[in-house]
Amino acid sequence: MDQPETGSIQPTVFSDIKKILEKCAGYEEKQNQLSLEELDLAKKRTAATSNLIPLLSSTTLNTEKQTGMAQERTSLTREQTRLSTRSTELANIRTDLGRERTFMAEQRTDLSVQRTELANRRTSLAEGRTKLAQTRTDFAKERNSMALQRTDMARQRTTLSSQRTDMARERNVLAEKRTDLSRNRTMRALTRSRLSLQRTELARGRTYLAVIRTGLAFLTLGLALFRYFGVSAWSLFDGGLAAISLIMILFGIRGFQKAKKAERDITNVLSRDSWYLDLVNSSPEV
Repeated sequence: MDQPETGSIQPTVFSDIKKILEKCAGYEEKQNQLSLEELDLAKKRTAATSNLIPLLSSTTLNTEKQTGMAQERTSLTREQTRLSTRSTELANIRTDLGRERTFMAEQRTDLSVQRTELANRRTSLAEGRTKLAQTRTDFAKERNSMALQRTDMARQRTTLSSQRTDMARERNVLAEKRTDLSRNRTMRALTRSRLSLQRTELARGRTYLAVIRTGLAFLTLGLALFRYFGVSAWSLFDGGLAAISLIMILFGIRGFQKAKKAERDITNVLSRDSWYLDLVNSSPEV
Protein backbone atom coordinates (compact mmCIF):
# COMPACT_ATOMS: atom_id res chain seq x y z
CA MET A 1 0.00 0.00 0.00
CA ASP A 2 2.83 2.39 0.92
CA GLN A 3 4.94 1.91 -2.23
CA PRO A 4 2.31 2.91 -4.76
CA GLU A 5 1.62 6.14 -2.88
CA THR A 6 5.32 6.98 -2.87
CA GLY A 7 5.63 6.43 -6.60
CA SER A 8 2.65 8.66 -7.34
CA ILE A 9 3.94 11.56 -5.19
CA GLN A 10 7.49 11.77 -6.66
CA PRO A 11 6.54 12.96 -10.18
CA THR A 12 4.41 15.71 -8.69
CA VAL A 13 7.20 16.87 -6.43
CA PHE A 14 9.69 16.84 -9.26
CA SER A 15 7.35 18.83 -11.45
CA ASP A 16 6.87 21.40 -8.69
CA ILE A 17 10.62 21.63 -8.13
CA LYS A 18 11.15 22.06 -11.86
CA LYS A 19 8.59 24.87 -11.99
CA ILE A 20 10.19 26.52 -8.99
CA LEU A 21 13.62 26.25 -10.64
CA GLU A 22 12.26 27.70 -13.87
CA LYS A 23 10.72 30.62 -11.96
CA CYS A 24 14.02 31.19 -10.14
CA ALA A 25 15.85 31.17 -13.46
CA GLY A 26 13.34 33.75 -14.85
CA TYR A 27 13.75 35.87 -11.76
CA GLU A 28 17.53 35.74 -12.15
CA GLU A 29 17.27 36.73 -15.82
CA LYS A 30 15.01 39.67 -14.90
CA GLN A 31 17.38 40.64 -12.13
CA ASN A 32 20.30 40.51 -14.57
CA GLN A 33 18.37 42.71 -17.04
CA LEU A 34 17.53 45.17 -14.25
CA SER A 35 21.21 45.20 -13.22
CA LEU A 36 22.22 45.95 -16.83
CA GLU A 37 19.62 48.75 -17.07
CA GLU A 38 20.85 50.14 -13.76
CA LEU A 39 24.43 50.14 -15.08
CA ASP A 40 23.32 51.95 -18.23
CA LEU A 41 21.48 54.54 -16.15
CA ALA A 42 24.57 54.98 -13.94
CA LYS A 43 26.75 55.51 -17.04
CA LYS A 44 24.29 58.09 -18.42
CA ARG A 45 24.18 59.88 -15.08
CA THR A 46 28.01 59.91 -14.94
CA ALA A 47 28.19 61.35 -18.46
CA ALA A 48 25.62 64.05 -17.59
CA THR A 49 27.53 64.93 -14.42
CA SER A 50 30.80 65.18 -16.38
CA ASN A 51 29.07 67.52 -18.88
CA LEU A 52 27.78 69.70 -16.04
CA ILE A 53 31.24 70.12 -14.45
CA PRO A 54 32.65 72.44 -17.24
CA LEU A 55 29.42 74.48 -17.16
CA LEU A 56 29.70 74.89 -13.39
CA SER A 57 33.38 75.89 -13.65
CA SER A 58 32.65 78.45 -16.40
CA THR A 59 29.75 79.84 -14.35
CA THR A 60 32.03 80.14 -11.33
CA LEU A 61 34.70 81.93 -13.39
CA ASN A 62 32.13 84.36 -14.80
CA THR A 63 30.82 85.07 -11.30
CA GLU A 64 34.35 85.75 -10.03
CA LYS A 65 35.09 88.05 -12.98
CA GLN A 66 31.85 89.98 -12.41
CA THR A 67 32.67 90.35 -8.70
CA GLY A 68 36.17 91.65 -9.51
CA MET A 69 34.81 94.15 -12.02
CA ALA A 70 32.25 95.38 -9.48
CA GLN A 71 35.01 95.87 -6.90
CA GLU A 72 37.16 97.76 -9.43
CA ARG A 73 34.21 99.96 -10.35
CA THR A 74 33.53 100.71 -6.68
CA SER A 75 37.20 101.63 -6.07
CA LEU A 76 37.27 103.87 -9.16
CA THR A 77 34.08 105.63 -8.04
CA ARG A 78 35.53 106.25 -4.58
CA GLU A 79 38.80 107.60 -6.03
CA GLN A 80 36.94 109.91 -8.40
CA THR A 81 34.73 111.17 -5.57
CA ARG A 82 37.82 111.84 -3.44
CA LEU A 83 39.53 113.75 -6.26
CA SER A 84 36.39 115.82 -6.90
CA THR A 85 36.13 116.68 -3.20
CA ARG A 86 39.82 117.68 -3.12
CA SER A 87 39.48 119.92 -6.21
CA THR A 88 36.41 121.60 -4.66
CA GLU A 89 38.34 122.24 -1.41
CA LEU A 90 41.25 123.74 -3.36
CA ALA A 91 38.86 126.00 -5.28
CA ASN A 92 37.29 127.18 -1.99
CA ILE A 93 40.74 127.89 -0.54
CA ARG A 94 41.65 129.87 -3.67
CA THR A 95 38.41 131.89 -3.36
CA ASP A 96 39.13 132.68 0.30
CA LEU A 97 42.65 133.84 -0.59
CA GLY A 98 41.22 136.12 -3.27
CA ARG A 99 38.79 137.61 -0.77
CA GLU A 100 41.58 138.22 1.75
CA ARG A 101 43.66 139.87 -0.96
CA THR A 102 40.71 142.13 -1.86
CA PHE A 103 40.25 143.07 1.80
CA MET A 104 43.95 143.94 2.14
CA ALA A 105 43.75 146.05 -1.02
CA GLU A 106 40.79 147.97 0.47
CA GLN A 107 42.77 148.58 3.65
CA ARG A 108 45.69 149.82 1.55
CA THR A 109 43.32 152.17 -0.26
CA ASP A 110 42.06 153.56 3.05
CA LEU A 111 45.65 154.14 4.21
CA SER A 112 46.43 155.98 0.96
CA VAL A 113 43.41 158.24 1.50
CA GLN A 114 44.53 159.00 5.05
CA ARG A 115 48.04 159.75 3.78
CA THR A 116 46.58 162.18 1.25
CA GLU A 117 44.64 163.96 3.97
CA LEU A 118 47.79 164.28 6.06
CA ALA A 119 49.64 165.74 3.07
CA ASN A 120 46.87 168.31 2.59
CA ARG A 121 47.11 169.28 6.26
CA ARG A 122 50.87 169.62 5.96
CA THR A 123 50.43 171.90 2.93
CA SER A 124 48.04 174.17 4.84
CA LEU A 125 50.49 174.32 7.75
CA ALA A 126 53.29 175.28 5.34
CA GLU A 127 51.17 178.14 3.95
CA GLY A 128 50.52 179.39 7.50
CA ARG A 129 54.24 179.21 8.20
CA THR A 130 54.93 181.30 5.09
CA LYS A 131 52.51 183.97 6.25
CA LEU A 132 54.16 184.00 9.65
CA ALA A 133 57.56 184.48 7.97
CA GLN A 134 56.24 187.44 6.03
CA THR A 135 54.85 188.97 9.24
CA ARG A 136 58.19 188.42 10.91
CA THR A 137 59.89 190.25 8.00
CA ASP A 138 57.58 193.23 8.50
CA PHE A 139 58.36 193.28 12.19
CA ALA A 140 62.09 193.21 11.35
CA LYS A 141 61.69 196.19 9.05
CA GLU A 142 59.94 198.17 11.76
CA ARG A 143 62.64 197.14 14.18
CA ASN A 144 65.32 198.41 11.74
CA SER A 145 63.66 201.79 11.61
CA MET A 146 63.51 201.91 15.41
CA ALA A 147 67.09 200.70 16.12
CA LEU A 148 69.93 201.58 13.77
CA GLN A 149 72.42 199.46 15.67
CA ARG A 150 70.37 196.35 15.06
CA THR A 151 70.04 197.02 11.32
CA ASP A 152 72.73 194.60 10.24
CA MET A 153 71.36 191.86 12.41
CA ALA A 154 67.83 192.56 11.15
CA ARG A 155 69.04 192.42 7.53
CA GLN A 156 70.67 189.11 8.17
CA ARG A 157 67.51 187.91 9.81
CA THR A 158 65.51 189.14 6.84
CA THR A 159 67.82 187.30 4.47
CA LEU A 160 67.38 184.13 6.49
CA SER A 161 63.64 184.64 6.51
CA SER A 162 63.66 185.06 2.73
CA GLN A 163 65.60 181.84 2.33
CA ARG A 164 63.21 180.07 4.66
CA THR A 165 60.33 181.46 2.62
CA ASP A 166 61.85 180.08 -0.59
CA MET A 167 62.37 176.74 1.09
CA ALA A 168 58.77 176.80 2.28
CA ARG A 169 57.62 177.48 -1.27
CA GLU A 170 59.72 174.65 -2.57
CA ARG A 171 58.30 172.47 0.17
CA ASN A 172 54.80 173.50 -0.93
CA VAL A 173 55.64 172.49 -4.49
CA LEU A 174 56.99 169.19 -3.26
CA ALA A 175 53.89 168.69 -1.11
CA GLU A 176 51.68 169.30 -4.16
CA LYS A 177 53.70 166.78 -6.14
CA ARG A 178 53.39 164.31 -3.27
CA THR A 179 49.64 164.94 -3.20
CA ASP A 180 49.44 164.16 -6.92
CA LEU A 181 51.45 161.00 -6.37
CA SER A 182 49.16 160.00 -3.52
CA ARG A 183 46.12 160.53 -5.73
CA ASN A 184 47.73 158.46 -8.45
CA ARG A 185 48.52 155.76 -5.91
CA THR A 186 44.93 155.85 -4.69
CA MET A 187 43.65 155.38 -8.24
CA ARG A 188 46.06 152.51 -8.77
CA ALA A 189 44.95 150.88 -5.53
CA LEU A 190 41.31 151.21 -6.60
CA THR A 191 42.11 149.68 -9.99
CA ARG A 192 44.08 146.91 -8.27
CA SER A 193 41.04 146.20 -6.08
CA ARG A 194 38.83 145.95 -9.15
CA LEU A 195 41.32 143.65 -10.84
CA SER A 196 41.37 141.52 -7.68
CA LEU A 197 37.58 141.28 -7.80
CA GLN A 198 37.78 140.31 -11.46
CA ARG A 199 40.36 137.63 -10.66
CA THR A 200 38.13 136.36 -7.85
CA GLU A 201 35.14 136.08 -10.18
CA LEU A 202 37.28 134.29 -12.77
CA ALA A 203 38.42 131.82 -10.10
CA ARG A 204 34.81 131.28 -9.09
CA GLY A 205 33.89 130.63 -12.73
CA ARG A 206 36.70 128.07 -12.95
CA THR A 207 35.32 126.42 -9.83
CA TYR A 208 31.85 126.09 -11.36
CA LEU A 209 33.41 124.79 -14.57
CA ALA A 210 35.15 122.12 -12.48
CA VAL A 211 31.74 121.22 -10.97
CA ILE A 212 30.28 120.93 -14.50
CA ARG A 213 33.22 118.76 -15.59
CA THR A 214 32.73 116.51 -12.55
CA GLY A 215 28.99 116.22 -13.28
CA LEU A 216 29.71 115.30 -16.90
CA ALA A 217 32.18 112.66 -15.73
CA PHE A 218 29.58 111.18 -13.36
CA LEU A 219 26.95 111.25 -16.10
CA THR A 220 29.31 109.49 -18.52
CA LEU A 221 30.14 106.92 -15.86
CA GLY A 222 26.45 106.28 -15.11
CA LEU A 223 25.59 105.87 -18.81
CA ALA A 224 28.58 103.57 -19.34
CA LEU A 225 27.58 101.41 -16.36
CA PHE A 226 23.97 101.27 -17.52
CA ARG A 227 25.06 100.32 -21.01
CA TYR A 228 27.44 97.68 -19.67
CA PHE A 229 25.11 96.04 -17.13
CA GLY A 230 21.78 96.87 -18.71
CA VAL A 231 18.63 96.71 -16.58
CA SER A 232 19.76 94.98 -13.39
CA ALA A 233 20.16 95.56 -9.68
CA TRP A 234 22.74 98.27 -10.50
CA SER A 235 20.19 100.30 -12.49
CA LEU A 236 19.10 102.19 -9.35
CA PHE A 237 22.70 103.13 -8.61
CA ASP A 238 23.27 104.18 -12.24
CA GLY A 239 20.08 106.25 -12.24
CA GLY A 240 20.98 107.93 -8.95
CA LEU A 241 24.46 108.70 -10.25
CA ALA A 242 23.01 110.19 -13.43
CA ALA A 243 20.51 112.30 -11.42
CA ILE A 244 23.26 113.61 -9.11
CA SER A 245 25.42 114.44 -12.13
CA LEU A 246 22.55 116.38 -13.77
CA ILE A 247 22.02 118.35 -10.53
CA MET A 248 25.75 119.14 -10.40
CA ILE A 249 25.74 120.23 -14.06
CA LEU A 250 22.72 122.54 -13.55
CA PHE A 251 24.27 123.98 -10.37
CA GLY A 252 27.61 124.58 -12.14
CA ILE A 253 25.94 126.24 -15.16
CA ARG A 254 23.92 128.55 -12.93
CA GLY A 255 26.96 129.51 -10.82
CA PHE A 256 29.11 130.01 -13.93
CA GLN A 257 26.50 132.35 -15.42
CA LYS A 258 26.44 134.41 -12.20
CA ALA A 259 30.25 134.57 -12.06
CA LYS A 260 30.38 135.51 -15.76
CA LYS A 261 27.84 138.28 -15.23
CA ALA A 262 29.78 139.66 -12.24
CA GLU A 263 33.06 139.51 -14.21
CA ARG A 264 31.38 141.32 -17.12
CA ASP A 265 30.16 144.08 -14.76
CA ILE A 266 33.67 144.49 -13.34
CA THR A 267 35.06 144.64 -16.90
CA ASN A 268 32.58 147.40 -17.75
CA VAL A 269 33.71 149.33 -14.67
CA LEU A 270 37.37 148.86 -15.68
CA SER A 271 36.60 150.08 -19.19
CA ARG A 272 35.76 153.47 -17.63
CA ASP A 273 38.87 153.49 -15.42
CA SER A 274 41.33 156.02 -16.87
CA TRP A 275 44.41 154.60 -15.11
CA TYR A 276 43.59 151.07 -16.31
CA LEU A 277 43.08 152.32 -19.88
CA ASP A 278 46.42 154.14 -19.75
CA LEU A 279 48.06 150.98 -18.46
CA VAL A 280 46.52 148.87 -21.23
CA ASN A 281 47.49 151.36 -23.93
CA SER A 282 51.05 151.78 -22.62
CA SER A 283 51.85 148.03 -22.32
CA PRO A 284 51.51 146.04 -25.58
CA GLU A 285 51.67 142.71 -23.76
CA VAL A 286 48.44 143.40 -21.91
